[in-house]
Amino acid sequence: QVQLVESGGGLVQAGGSLRLSCAASGRTFSIYRVGWFHQAPGKEREFLAAIDWDNDNTAYSDSAKGRFTISRDNAKNTVALQMSRLKPEDTALYYCAAIKVGAGLDYSYWGKGTLVTVSS
Repeated sequence: QVQLVESGGGLVQAGGSLRLSCAASGRTFSIYRVGWFHQAPGKEREFLAAIDWDNDNTAYSDSAKGRFTISRDNAKNTVALQMSRLKPEDTALYYCAAIKVGAGLDYSYWGKGTLVTVSS
């Protein structure tokens, strides 16, 4: 099993920046990829960015590209999401999730989320 815990959420003004962190524990050697998602009130959960655990391959959604940067620190078993030029529509619960090795592209493990509120 892998446990994921998000942190770093909070209240920020539009145009500001915030850095989220996802700490992984447990069988971290079984992680293939870690992704960040968000879910705004009344909306579907949306993919933002992902990074492979053992190399620097990354992927971004169109909404995240150019504003968000995903990075990984294997020594600390953490994955960060640096968010800049935040907009009120970025207000959401932000989750990290992990794909385990050999499980295709299904995100098997999820954190409980951290809330980001962007004021106008």
